[in-house]
Amino acid sequence: MLIGLSIIIFGAMLIEARRAARNERAQLKRGGVEPPDDVYKMMRVAYPACFLAMLVEGAWRGMPPLAVLTTGATLFVLAKALKWWAILTLGPFWTFRVIVVPGVPLVVRGPYRWLRHPNYVGVVGELAGAALMTGALVTGPIATAGFLILLSKRIAVESRMLQSSARGT
Repeated sequence: MLIGLSIIIFGAMLIEARRAARNERAQLKRGGVEPPDDVYKMMRVAYPACFLAMLVEGAWRGMPPLAVLTTGATLFVLAKALKWWAILTLGPFWTFRVIVVPGVPLVVRGPYRWLRHPNYVGVVGELAGAALMTGALVTGPIATAGFLILLSKRIAVESRMLQSSARGT
């Protein structure tokens, strides 16, 4: 079961990474600007490490009860759906890195109509869902809390960049 979860989790990650890399190259060619203080390098390591730690703990503990597994799987799928809604809404502007192309208006459609950072809400849901699916009672909450700290720093950097771009500075 954990092998299947690993394939799903890391397979989706690879698909997203390829899309992000393609979009990042395109945004940089269009004059995109990156902040010097982004936490991307830490997130790049922490995101897969969180899932890996949960999978290792799950292998050690054994599978959780079916109700917990099902709840986790449902949360993971819903979170992934929200994340992909955000990805598809942003189209070529969705990247792993904060890259702002001057003059491009802020996206306010799709999930961005209701949430300022639906992609990040999806990421937190993925982590929480994976913690439940794997029965990661220790690494799940620790990984999710640690990643939330990185996300809060990332959101501050991203918001500052978007505000600066909107002002034209």
